[in-house]
Amino acid sequence: MKAPTQTKAARFNLRLESGIKTLLERAAGLEGKTVSRFVLNSAVEQAKKTVHEHESLKLNAENAKIFFNALDTAISFNSKLTNALEEHSRRVISK
Repeated sequence: MKAPTQTKAARFNLRLESGIKTLLERAAGLEGKTVSRFVLNSAVEQAKKTVHEHESLKLNAENAKIFFNALDTAISFNSKLTNALEEHSRRVISK
């Protein structure tokens, strides 16, 4: 049984200096890949790394202590928050 294939409908065009194109072609050739495959793989790996770095929270010991202490502290609502929650309950109908 054949695995389903994904249709590649999206395109990405790029203009670059001839020296950069030559470098990409050389690197792709060294890895036995097409330039498209080499550039796509490199870009996807860098994109994953960038997203991970921006979506991760890294705390040193002092900041971790402050963060977890804040989580352990009881929440106290001020009147503005209480009013906002009550207003929300009146206006929003959850399904």
